[in-house]
Amino acid sequence: MTALTAVHDPEDYSARNLSVLEGLEAVRKRPGMYVGSTDSRGLTHCMWEIIDNAVDEALGGHCTRIDVVLHSDGSVEVQDNGRGIPVDIEPKSGLSGIELVMTKLHAGGKFGSGSYNASGGLHGVGASVVNALSSRFDVEVDRQGYTHAISFRRGIAGRFLAEGPDAEFTAQAGVERLGRVGGDATGTRIRFWADREIFLKEADITRESLLDRARQTAFLVPGLTIAVRDERSDSEEVYEEEFRFDGGISEFCGYLASDEPVSDVLRIQGAGNFTETVPVLDEDGHMTPTDVERQLDVDIALRWGNGYDSTVRSFVNVIATPKGGTHITGFERALVRTVNEQLRNAKLLKANDDAVTKEDVLEGITAVVTVRLAEPQFEGQTKEILGTSPVSRIVSQVVSKELREFLTSTKRREKQQARTVLEKVRDAAKARLAARQQRETQRRKNALESSALPSKLVDCRNEGFERSELFIVEGDSALGTAKLARDSEFQALLPIRGKILNVQKSSVADMLKNAECAAILQVIGAGSGKSFDLDSARYGRVILMADADVDGAHIRCLLLTLIYRYMRPMLEAGRVYAAVPPLHRIELTNVGKKKRGAKPQDRYIYTYTDAELQRNLLELEKKGLSWKEPVQRYKGLGEMDADQLAETTMDPRHRTLRRIKVEHAEEAASMFGLLMGNEVAPRREFIAQGAQELDVNRIDT
Repeated sequence: MTALTAVHDPEDYSARNLSVLEGLEAVRKRPGMYVGSTDSRGLTHCMWEIIDNAVDEALGGHCTRIDVVLHSDGSVEVQDNGRGIPVDIEPKSGLSGIELVMTKLHAGGKFGSGSYNASGGLHGVGASVVNALSSRFDVEVDRQGYTHAISFRRGIAGRFLAEGPDAEFTAQAGVERLGRVGGDATGTRIRFWADREIFLKEADITRESLLDRARQTAFLVPGLTIAVRDERSDSEEVYEEEFRFDGGISEFCGYLASDEPVSDVLRIQGAGNFTETVPVLDEDGHMTPTDVERQLDVDIALRWGNGYDSTVRSFVNVIATPKGGTHITGFERALVRTVNEQLRNAKLLKANDDAVTKEDVLEGITAVVTVRLAEPQFEGQTKEILGTSPVSRIVSQVVSKELREFLTSTKRREKQQARTVLEKVRDAAKARLAARQQRETQRRKNALESSALPSKLVDCRNEGFERSELFIVEGDSALGTAKLARDSEFQALLPIRGKILNVQKSSVADMLKNAECAAILQVIGAGSGKSFDLDSARYGRVILMADADVDGAHIRCLLLTLIYRYMRPMLEAGRVYAAVPPLHRIELTNVGKKKRGAKPQDRYIYTYTDAELQRNLLELEKKGLSWKEPVQRYKGLGEMDADQLAETTMDPRHRTLRRIKVEHAEEAASMFGLLMGNEVAPRREFIAQGAQELDVNRIDT
């Protein structure tokens, strides 16, 4: 790497102003270029550069177990039972294999030498970069009947005279032979301490991220055992977990799916060849462009479910590509083209119907897309996007062929599933078109000008977005009281009749047909699902106002299910609230005798739970105050007078609102699925387990 020194006078600018960073200096100077960042993400990337080298041994059939240890002193240790890094002398450099791999950028066995047909470490900078960014880096290799060892400090080979990264260090080249190993034992052990001169003090490797990726890798390499050990806990207990999955990506696809299956897991496998022109080092040390024949192996597992979200994970040689690349482009293109073709053949789409889109085909799909090839071209060292162009064509051909066979199968089970998948995609397209048509009529100005809003909406006068509030009110009786209690300047009311449709168990089309659900979407005016536009919402707040009983709680849950599935950005923005109406009203009878200058409103005390009622009654009894018997218990919002409803529930100066948040989306989705979904058995089990904790006295009867 060549650096330029800033010089203000052009006449003083000469070759002496140029500096060259030798060896690993470039890595330490610009660490973000190689590991992405110097925070926890970059530190985790370093760990996986070492683990991925061991995984490459497993891909080649030379390794069956990888152990990862997070030590209490902050170091990370990775051990495998692969072939071990070569320890003999490399003739051109005069260095041992270990020193060459650990100190020279772009050195390794993954550059067409035949050592690896497909690997995740492709640029030859992984281990050397981690070495450069470590205050101490220890390597032990079991090979040729001996254990060979070498250590490094910030990329410099040598010997540490004690444990830990701060021990006295002597620079010294060469590998030390420690002792013999029994039998044919081979393998590599690497332990490194991240250099805190480079990484931020708070940079850390989270156990959850390690476990997630270890599990993922075990799915992608069937038969490989990955053991994780975390010794960093303050307690004496050490966390340990092992992963091994012989089912491969079919099992991974089932693990990722969270909805009810519409089809079995479909396994798509195939291969193709392409020619690639790459620079190859000849005997004279010159780089010569050479045509190389490559083979691409495609392995995909996918299934459709009855949900609406899509989950697509992609990998190249077990390295995740979260931003996709040419393999995902080919996969999606083949899906859309083949499904459209079969929808036409099955007469599910008429000649004048619009073709289904990628969004329709991917609705409810869970897929794991993996490809393997030698020397793939990534965009950057972090390998987030695959750039090898011919991959798109080959993946598209394989997917088209295999998917067409499934969708045209004459086997009874596959034929039934194929029909269900095609109908699901067609219905998704219909729902998308219906939602778009509805969205186009939902803008506030157009709605007001055309009087297209529901007639039962009691709108507010103020069009100011931030202050406006929409109260979704349970029942027409409560609506009448709320009309008198509201501030018409900024508070709008929309009544609903009882319990709305349970959208967790219904399709998008059924939801749009439901009058109550459609009215809510239309009044809020921001669309639904993936097309929901938070900035287009007509109100700054949506407040659910239901009775303080079991039915009211159920109605709130149904409304939240609708908002969670189709208007989730409102929850994430903290703009959905639940009103908190009182449950009781205590009317004092002798307050005027005890309190001079008492106001009329001082005669009433509102309570919100039975426990709060009992506490207030005890306090009043101690003060010698009496009250009217029996204490009024509100059975619904309609029983309250307008002034009572305003004072307790709607007036911003006195009311209490409960903000509804989604802190953990996956957990929330799981709970909504449990409480409102199609599976009855888990819900029955949940109710049975909770029955023992139920306070019978709290049930409204």
